[in-house]
Amino acid sequence: MKKQMRSLILGLAMLLVITNAYTSGQQESGTRVLKVATGVNESNPTYLGCVKFGELLEAKLPVDVQMYGNAQLGDDVRVTEQVSMGVLEMCTTSSSPIVGLAPKFQVLDLPFLFQNAESSDKVLDGEIGAELSKSLEEKGIIVIAYFDGGFRQLTNSVKPVISPSDLDGLKIRTMENEVHLAAWKSLGANPTPMPFSEVFTAMQQETIDGQENPVSIISSQKFFEVQDYMTLTSHVWQPHMLLMSKATFDKFTPEEQKIVLEAGKEATLYQRDLTRNLTDQYVSELEESGMTVTKLTPAQHKLFQEGVQPVYAQYEDQIGKEFIEKVKAVANSSN
Repeated sequence: MKKQMRSLILGLAMLLVITNAYTSGQQESGTRVLKVATGVNESNPTYLGCVKFGELLEAKLPVDVQMYGNAQLGDDVRVTEQVSMGVLEMCTTSSSPIVGLAPKFQVLDLPFLFQNAESSDKVLDGEIGAELSKSLEEKGIIVIAYFDGGFRQLTNSVKPVISPSDLDGLKIRTMENEVHLAAWKSLGANPTPMPFSEVFTAMQQETIDGQENPVSIISSQKFFEVQDYMTLTSHVWQPHMLLMSKATFDKFTPEEQKIVLEAGKEATLYQRDLTRNLTDQYVSELEESGMTVTKLTPAQHKLFQEGVQPVYAQYEDQIGKEFIEKVKAVANSSN
């Protein structure tokens, strides 16, 4: 027993020496490790945007950007909390899971707020995006990039959905977000909040009928294997945000911080182009995989828009009617 204990102590001592040597070498070389956690896989435009950011940053600074996809380090809520606390350097998340930290982001959950991707760019690349970013900085998080998460679309395994009446009783998985839940309830569906990591299995076992996500995720996560129908509702557009812990950001010099932010801007342009150029391709691939894709006419689309109007009235006090109108005005501006 004593011999086993001595061996254990010796092993721990050796591990400590190795760890200290690695840390010392890292400090001596000046290389900083930046771990980036994301829930998507390696083929998703958000993952590729992070890779681009890493390449840009490593070309100018002594950093090692390491990617952790497929929710290896936890779901969006968990990794965002870790970034906020400073125990994880970076992560990506859609805007919905961070509403608890920064309530102003709830405005982006409102259905049919944006008509196209360009209208979202106007909002997030300007004064409103800066205001939203500042509200997160107060929580220990720096917004490095507002990637294009794409419009969320509906899939299910029961029937084609052409009008809100087709949603009656369908169990649709949503994010754990009260505005999303309210929107689907107003359309007649039975929304079921669930962590993203559980969605495929739930559809496979038919405990839910469907879900809603951008086509990039529907395609890359192979939802076509367990879903027969997709309707291009484009009901919510949200950014996939690349976030950095303020504790990590503050360790860079002002000059280095500029480089980090510039790399974020360049990666944003790359990721947005990638997302938008691939959208039609994703839809075609899903059709080729056997999914029935319903493209709504303007009149059909309007029925869904009209169906969710009560949600705006329900949340205008909580979000701020003036703020909602400000966002809508910028999104719908012509220049």
